[in-house]
Amino acid sequence: MGTQSVISREVVVAAGAFAPGHLGELTRIIPFEMVDEALTQTGRVQERVRDLPSRVVVYLLLAGCLFPGLGWRQVWQRLTAGLEGLTVADPTGGALAQARRRVGAEPLRWLFDLLRGPAAGIATTGVWWRGLLVCAIDGTTMAVPDSPANLTEYTKHRCNNGGAGYPALRLLVLVSCGTRTVIDAVFGPTTDGETTYAPRLLRSLRKGMIVLLDRNFAAQALVTAMARTGAHVLTRVKNGRRLPVLGRCGDGSYLSAIGAVPVRVIDCEITITTATGRSTGLYRLVTTLTDHRTHPAAELITLYHQRWEIETAYLEIKSTTLGGRVLRTRTPDGVSQELYALLVTYQALRLAMADATAARPGIDPDRASFTTALNTARDLVIQAAGVIADTVVDLVGAIGRRVLADLMPDRRIRTRPRVVKRAISKYNAKGTIDRTSYKATISIDILTAPGP
Repeated sequence: MGTQSVISREVVVAAGAFAPGHLGELTRIIPFEMVDEALTQTGRVQERVRDLPSRVVVYLLLAGCLFPGLGWRQVWQRLTAGLEGLTVADPTGGALAQARRRVGAEPLRWLFDLLRGPAAGIATTGVWWRGLLVCAIDGTTMAVPDSPANLTEYTKHRCNNGGAGYPALRLLVLVSCGTRTVIDAVFGPTTDGETTYAPRLLRSLRKGMIVLLDRNFAAQALVTAMARTGAHVLTRVKNGRRLPVLGRCGDGSYLSAIGAVPVRVIDCEITITTATGRSTGLYRLVTTLTDHRTHPAAELITLYHQRWEIETAYLEIKSTTLGGRVLRTRTPDGVSQELYALLVTYQALRLAMADATAARPGIDPDRASFTTALNTARDLVIQAAGVIADTVVDLVGAIGRRVLADLMPDRRIRTRPRVVKRAISKYNAKGTIDRTSYKATISIDILTAPGP
């Protein structure tokens, strides 16, 4: 007996009359008491008994993120599918909509603030570099429904084909690269750029972190603000950016400054060789780690590749979880509610995966399959399985066991061309798209800056 296989009648009654609120095994990460506290802290405690208590509505919103292609009544049917022998409510679509509006976005935001974090132990493989927690910040856009209410806050992108079909929001996330868990996130209209949203993530930076950034974030004011938090920065800058040579280091890098922040500059040439040929590019990295003896340039260049983990996290959220779909909600308040629910659900899955890989020392969290965890969580919601832990403690759980049974192989260096794979117009398509990932070898040469 590891975990209770089906939610009990007592649990359903405790959750409220005819209330099947749960999230399958993920309920152990987001338990009833946590949801109740979120409702209390945000002033959303219900004043009268309802067929759809607020706690149940929160779980409905989270379950909706596991089943993004379904309407809310169909999501409800999956929540109740495993409750054989129990009489549950059969709400209309209008009743579900009214209940979601009643709960609002704040309880979901409270849950996200509670759950966000790196989920990394001291010995977790692939999470730390020379004692620093490896993190990354980057942004993405997500489409929202084309409704009059949403258009009051979100705008459509212009393009060469008459404009985008849907308005979009901008999401900016601070991710722990090793576990791909979300440490913090902000979002809003795309009328503001990534560097406008980035300062709102400074609250989560601290000493003991190294933050990987792309060229867009290398502005003097932002680097200065990040350095003041105690976190270190490793960012790419434009090759033509003028940075004074204030001193030379033994590994080929040199000391410089961005504003009042002392930095070290690394110029390098990276060559990627595959079966189709070779390509070479020049790169300039800047870091606030100024001691080349404790933080060698060659290691920093290799470390910078970890920045792509945040792109994989966005892939898991937008493509694997949502399946490339537009968000459901047709009002700005509803969009906030849905996006916080999505971040909470993603974080819960990532926490379950981190717990599983931590149970086997030496396993890099990169080897855990997000698709396996997601599909297992969906199955357990339908079965109402693993909702409550039994007397025997089972830290790994069904999700973790399936993840560990289906580990991916160790990472290999592979590459493929970066092109538009799905053109908006067939007339903009660039011929036959090569979708092959090629095995690659990488050679790095550190370049010495000219001058005395």
